[in-house]
Amino acid sequence: MAKKLVIKVTAGAEAPERCSQAFTVAAVAAASGVEVSLWLTGESSWFALPGRAAEFELPHAAPMPDLIESIQAAGRITLCTQCAARRDITEKDLLDGVRIAGAQVFVSEIMADGAQSLVY
Repeated sequence: MAKKLVIKVTAGAEAPERCSQAFTVAAVAAASGVEVSLWLTGESSWFALPGRAAEFELPHAAPMPDLIESIQAAGRITLCTQCAARRDITEKDLLDGVRIAGAQVFVSEIMADGAQSLVY
């Protein structure tokens, strides 16, 4: 099993099943003891803001706020620098514990020994 799982989610409410799958896999991995790094890009960027996860609905899916809480309990959530800038999101706007970082950090994480990466 990989020591670290890096997941990039590119979809938001416009593609709810793909979005939910990414968060679900990240939460299950974190709960299983895997070090998880979830990257929010594209329309998933909005989930870095307070209250946005509560607006997300998908039948038969775990509530997004619960998934985020699970991921943060054992992992890290990062918002893409360029994605944040395009949406006028700053660090002061973010959920507690979410950071903003760019491609250099992402590449560093996915290239680390023992890392496995997925993109949704």
